[in-house]
Amino acid sequence: MDTNQYLVLFIDEGREHLQNLNDKMLVLENDPNDLSVVNEIFRSAHTLKGMSASMGFEDMANLTHKMENVLDALRHKQIEVTSDMMDALFESIDHLEAMLDQIIQGQSDKRDVSDIVKKLQVIEKNGTISNSDEPINLSQSTNVAAISKPKNNEQYDLNDTEWAMISQAKDAELSAYFIKVNLTEDCMLKAARAVMVFQAIEGRGDVIKTTPDTEKIEQAEFDLIFTFIFITGESPDKIKRDILTVSEIDKVEIDEITPRKTEDNIKTSDHPTEKKELDKSKSTAPVQVNKTIRVNLDRLDHLLNLFEELIIDRGRLEQISNEVGDQHLKSQVEKIHRVSNQLQETILNLRMVPVETVFNRFPRMVRNLSKDLNKKIELVITGADTEVDRSIVDELGDPLVHLLRNSLDHGIELPEVRLKNGKNGTGTVQLRAFHSGNHVIIEIEDDGAGIDRQKIIAKAIENGLITSEQSSKLSDQEVFHLMFASGFSTAEKISDISGRGVGLDVVESNIRKIGGTVSVESTLGKGSRFTVKLPLTLSIINAMLIKLGEETYAVPISSIVETMLLRQIELKTVNKKDVLIYRDTVVPFVDLRHILQVPNSDCVSSKQAVMIVKQSNHYLAFAVDELLGHQEIVIKSLGNYLKSVKGISGATILGDGRVALILDCEAIA
Repeated sequence: MDTNQYLVLFIDEGREHLQNLNDKMLVLENDPNDLSVVNEIFRSAHTLKGMSASMGFEDMANLTHKMENVLDALRHKQIEVTSDMMDALFESIDHLEAMLDQIIQGQSDKRDVSDIVKKLQVIEKNGTISNSDEPINLSQSTNVAAISKPKNNEQYDLNDTEWAMISQAKDAELSAYFIKVNLTEDCMLKAARAVMVFQAIEGRGDVIKTTPDTEKIEQAEFDLIFTFIFITGESPDKIKRDILTVSEIDKVEIDEITPRKTEDNIKTSDHPTEKKELDKSKSTAPVQVNKTIRVNLDRLDHLLNLFEELIIDRGRLEQISNEVGDQHLKSQVEKIHRVSNQLQETILNLRMVPVETVFNRFPRMVRNLSKDLNKKIELVITGADTEVDRSIVDELGDPLVHLLRNSLDHGIELPEVRLKNGKNGTGTVQLRAFHSGNHVIIEIEDDGAGIDRQKIIAKAIENGLITSEQSSKLSDQEVFHLMFASGFSTAEKISDISGRGVGLDVVESNIRKIGGTVSVESTLGKGSRFTVKLPLTLSIINAMLIKLGEETYAVPISSIVETMLLRQIELKTVNKKDVLIYRDTVVPFVDLRHILQVPNSDCVSSKQAVMIVKQSNHYLAFAVDELLGHQEIVIKSLGNYLKSVKGISGATILGDGRVALILDCEAIA
């Protein structure tokens, strides 16, 4: 078997099982007596072990097997949940995740796990970690079952229940076969071959016994021979042909098993479940298959790229239709517009994934940091099923990690401090996600100490970000936003968690890259809230087309607060700068022509309008020569050479083939 063809599936399912292990272990830590959770963890570990063994990743399978031993002792109440145990199990998951990362990078799963294996073995024996110098052997043990072709019923080594199942199979016109499989001497992946054998006959009957048992087969703990008892309605020749489709099979021997005499059989009425299990209809009934498929993300990206070209062509077609003025052509164009809108919604929905894929990593992170900081912190997650474009999710993890670490380190106080201030000793951090119009809002809110305005101002003055005179005129939001300046930190000492000046500035930079904004609200002594606002998608947006001189620009609709005619407003001068009053708020008025260096823009148009846009925490106004109307546009990157052009976030192709630059309202000063 060429395992490479199954590698992608193994990686995807491996990630799912590791995430489930992380999630369920956190549940177990909070409720150590919940055996149902232990069973869930055990099943995930067992499945991961079997998958790893089948793919030939022996180190990964061995480590998971050691975890499984601890979990098995736990579910049989031979040991109890302890802090040492949970730490060791989490450490094991870290190693497994590292092994999976190595596999993803094209490396082997080889990793030194001798220390954690020793911990797991001690915990399995004692329930906790104690000093132990006993040697640990990481190699797989060889437990080869003595297998020989049976000469009579006694050598099948079946129990009464299994004999009853064979007897019932005969009554249902099914046959029971003893099947012996010999692998070739040069077989490299014994476990994989065995699994492929069982897959080859899947759906044709039931395997009721294997020698060695299933677990040992999955661990490749057998020589080159394994046997199994198979109940089926198929002929022996058909079964043999199916098995021989698997490569590296040297020989297959099949013998029919004759049921024991009637007096030796167990009455069917004593085993109703077995009779139901061996109903002939079970083997022939169609299987209900889950109507979902895994699709490579590159294919979805290619599909979206093709649709983006269709949107550009649609815009061109609409322009031609308006120029020609033919009613029949207009009617067809409108129909194409409606259908393409539905197609767009479908394609974008295909790319939508829940933010849960990012949120899932945080409970474990909060647990570890809480222990490192000697704090008691509860993480409450809501809205994890909120969906956002896959391209945004890919970039969302790091900014949220920084914000959460900031809340844990700077926000939540030590338990004794919280109790002294009349708070619960356990701090709470809430991570929320929800939709708001065409945006996704993610909030990180803590009930900690809040942000000290004066401390931020003092640090900002020290760093030369503002002057003492400017500080008195800043609003709270403007002061809090100073924390996002490069290198800004109020940490009194450098640690692994904070104080290196590479925190919130990275957050804002990364969030702006995906078209989002971040803002802060805080009350001293009560807590803080960081709000991240993100677009639903990055590829196709609604935009207002504007004209400046002879140039056409696009402004995202999401950034526009209001538009009005220039003659309807009154400009004023404050500190030698133009401003206008918008709903009792002083809004800076900037000369967009000068900023963009628009040529031939001296003449004043009678259609001049003013556009008010929202930046992170304040408004900005600028004049345009003409509002050309809004339309859906496809965002195209400017490439590495032009990626740092101030005030420009990308470009789009208009219906007439011209290129229009897309304004980045956040970057316009």
